[in-house]
Amino acid sequence: MKTQAKTCKLTITRAAALARGNAALVVCLALCTVGLGRSATAGESTIITFDAPGAGTSAGQGTFAFSINQQGAIAGYYLDMSNVYHGFVRTRRGHITTFDVSGAGTGAFQGTLPYGSNPEGAIAGFYADSSYVYHGFVRAPDGNITTFDAPDAGSTFAANINPAGVIAGDYSDVNNVQHAYVRTPDGNFTTFDAPGAGTGAGQGTFTGFLDCINPEGAMTGYSLDTNNELHGYVRARDGNITTFDAPGAGTGAGLGTLPAGIDPARTIAGEYFDASNVSHGFVRAAHGDIINVDVPGAGTGSGQGTYPGYINTRGDIVGQYVDAGGVNHGFVRTQRDDNHDFARIQRGDITTFDVPGAGSGSGQGTIPGSSDPAGRITGYYVDASGVYHAFLRLLDQ
Repeated sequence: MKTQAKTCKLTITRAAALARGNAALVVCLALCTVGLGRSATAGESTIITFDAPGAGTSAGQGTFAFSINQQGAIAGYYLDMSNVYHGFVRTRRGHITTFDVSGAGTGAFQGTLPYGSNPEGAIAGFYADSSYVYHGFVRAPDGNITTFDAPDAGSTFAANINPAGVIAGDYSDVNNVQHAYVRTPDGNFTTFDAPGAGTGAGQGTFTGFLDCINPEGAMTGYSLDTNNELHGYVRARDGNITTFDAPGAGTGAGLGTLPAGIDPARTIAGEYFDASNVSHGFVRAAHGDIINVDVPGAGTGSGQGTYPGYINTRGDIVGQYVDAGGVNHGFVRTQRDDNHDFARIQRGDITTFDVPGAGSGSGQGTIPGSSDPAGRITGYYVDASGVYHAFLRLLDQ
């Protein structure tokens, strides 16, 4: 079974996972707190669970946490009882502010979907209007929201923002071909296509989610070619694009290489799908060497395996692995030192974890979203009833 974490990265399934319905919504900001559940795990970490006020409690609904910045603030969204998306920000102290973008629809699977955040507290995301057209937005630390559309876009998706406020995303044109863009804080767009990207409906150039643009402006993502195969790319700040494929990546529709993030040293983490549709993690050094990463316990069947989802500024990688029963589990791969050489990249230590309360059925379990330099990890988990809840994992000192 494909997890929501993977669905969020693939725009070809992204729109289908998010939408159908009608209406309009006004901005609503509410400051409140939620009840917290705490649990220590093996004396090494403490896990806090939380739900956004108004989150739905039926299967498929709930709270989805994605990004955590250096101040410990968490951004994400919740799906309410009517299946409408709303954004939230949770401070380090646990206070939650919910918000909606003006113009966001109020029909089922419409609404506001925040994803990436930067150290200053700015948040990038997108919203679905009453016609299921997607538009980008950036929310400033003071709560002010600016909406935008890429030039000639049918729908605009935004999910990555670096410390300078530069946003990386992608958009679909009138023919439903995808193109990537970079947006500067003053609103200027640069659009581009990766070499070899397909030009058919649903094909083209995509960015990854959450941390696919680094502080210097280098970014990563993937393309879908004319055969619907996935290929990775890295775009330098000067606009030069290098494409790559992880060794062992399969060829064929839906197979290939899918980058998930890039750190300040231009180290890229991601996953690739082999010929049997098993996912494996990879780490690519700035000079191009790639190593394979498989988490012990990861399944070896179709749709199973290792799914890195984020690489923080230290080069630590968080993600999930799917076991032989289709259950999701969290992992973090930490580096042993701060030297960004290839030997260091090869020496990562893997720790696995599960959030207390996470379900143990297929499609349930623990799905990390991101990590900050202090080792705090946020994400969400699916309980035995199929309801989603957010979590924050803290390293015990």
